[in-house]
Amino acid sequence: MLRADRRSFLTLTAGAALAGALPVRAVAQSADTAQIDAIVDAFMAKFGLPAVAVAVIRPGQPDYVKGYGVRTLGKPEPVDVHTQFGVASNTKAFTAAALALLVESGKVEWDGPVVRYIPEFRMHDPALTPLVSVRDLLSHRAGLGLGQGDLMLFPQSDHTREDQLRGVPYLKPQYPFRSGYAYNNVMFTIAGLVIERVSGQSYESFVTERLLKPLGMVDTVMGWPNVTAANVAGRHARLTGPLRGIGDYRVVAPEETLSFSPAAGLVTSVTGILPWLHTQLNKGLMPNGQRLFSEASSREMWKPASVAGSGAGPTPETPTAALFRTYGLGWFIQDYRGLRLVSHSGGLVGQVTQQALLPEKGIAVAVYTNVEDGTSGQIRNAILDLLIGAPAYDWLKAAADSTARTAEKAIADAPKVQPGAPSLPLEAYAGIYRDAWYGDVKVSVSGKGKTARLNIDFTRTARLKGPMEVFGPDVFRTRFPVGWGEDAVVTFELKDGKVLGMKLVAYSPLADFSFDYQDLDLRKI
Repeated sequence: MLRADRRSFLTLTAGAALAGALPVRAVAQSADTAQIDAIVDAFMAKFGLPAVAVAVIRPGQPDYVKGYGVRTLGKPEPVDVHTQFGVASNTKAFTAAALALLVESGKVEWDGPVVRYIPEFRMHDPALTPLVSVRDLLSHRAGLGLGQGDLMLFPQSDHTREDQLRGVPYLKPQYPFRSGYAYNNVMFTIAGLVIERVSGQSYESFVTERLLKPLGMVDTVMGWPNVTAANVAGRHARLTGPLRGIGDYRVVAPEETLSFSPAAGLVTSVTGILPWLHTQLNKGLMPNGQRLFSEASSREMWKPASVAGSGAGPTPETPTAALFRTYGLGWFIQDYRGLRLVSHSGGLVGQVTQQALLPEKGIAVAVYTNVEDGTSGQIRNAILDLLIGAPAYDWLKAAADSTARTAEKAIADAPKVQPGAPSLPLEAYAGIYRDAWYGDVKVSVSGKGKTARLNIDFTRTARLKGPMEVFGPDVFRTRFPVGWGEDAVVTFELKDGKVLGMKLVAYSPLADFSFDYQDLDLRKI
């Protein structure tokens, strides 16, 4: 969501290590569009995908864009080349580019401290406050954990960007400053605030006026709540199995707010994204011959700033395994079959998207899907392999095997109800619980006698409300409506017969990391 979604990360990472042969012929630099269609059709048939849209750029040939399938299951409207998708964390590169424009105008420095632009910015450790730079905000190295603080952004919340700024001092770092990597969305919303404070415009207005309009990006809007067109891809999730992400697809509703636009707010089509991909390949030079940003800015955004991972590299069994994976400013940079791959993924409720560049080959690929599975990653890789003439691999089988293993493991690892019951009357658990960065969570009792139950209400998040069921001694499990977020396991903390607070973790091992229940420290007030 809003986010680089855990399901897409798991599947794409596994797929990169599990390549195999698709029954198509690879032709270097001149892929037949029929072969691209065959790749997409095979994935749609295997996984029952409602829709896919692709954009392909390669030297010496016309750009190829196509939509496949239907916008929403049960409805006939097709996905075409102008259907809008929320591209989620692919937005991060736009936030970096917006800051690049301010750097070029002398209003911002990449290594300038954030407090220069937002004087009230604070970190949990006061010693770090003056050290955190704009570059740190964009490279996931400031010390915050994976998805830490995301419940201020997602699901749909009434937290503003200013609220998120006020919440940052209460997010305890999970690794030493600039000594690690953990994907984090909150720092990107702070980067959006830097743009607002320096430019005097809203983030959405600045990006629209300085990036989207000069690029001529049709079908493109910054901020999901600003979408007004009818040609919009629906949202789908697997909801009929024991965990979200397993079973058959069902339609789900968007859960995005305007406040997280700098991290995940861009909405576009495969036609709309083409000028952006061309400009990236041309190091800031737009298709109309004018310059959007300088070559120096392009180098800065693609320069590794943090190491996201490393491995043994390709082997006969895993020929696409990367030696390194780094993060620049809004982009992942890694090796792919001996080439530099500059890419990002994006996941929202019911949609996952991919954008990838092979700059030295002049190749760019975008794959958009209206499901929250990570199959878009394997489609992307299959198309990339086709374009560069790589040995054929069965990405379809790799995706199927990875999906099956992930589901099997998740079911096995899901928490099980434990013997035992509440040690206190249900009324003793009722009350207001407060976390310093999120706010209030209310626990109440409804019903009487045998029908009595606890209910939980994340007061700032409309879709995190519902009943709870006993899950063990002083432990409960939420039962949010199907399709509304991820359930949590709630453990009440007691001392001397009194409830002091509660700790939460996501129930499902497949839960997106943005459901960072574990980062809450809820104290009863």
